[in-house]
Amino acid sequence: MSQVQNKSAAQAEQPKPWWRYPIVWMVIGGPAIVVVASIFTASLAIKHVDPVLDTSVGQVKTPSEAPAIQARNHSAEQAKQPADQ
Repeated sequence: MSQVQNKSAAQAEQPKPWWRYPIVWMVIGGPAIVVVASIFTASLAIKHVDPVLDTSVGQVKTPSEAPAIQARNHSAEQAKQPADQ
């Protein structure tokens, strides 16, 4: 009977392989999910490229683009007076 107990005790003391621990998969899984998501996002960005808008003066095609272009031009111009006044 002691041999049976010794065998079961010896089997219980053997450590499990690293892939049998759930925390290992949590540590590996987080960065792996981020890598897969970034590859998916990059593929979407490459497949569905946004068109470049012609923003030269007088080339606004629709009225909805006018406020954005006006704001861009306003932010790019030099300040005429100091900000503290």
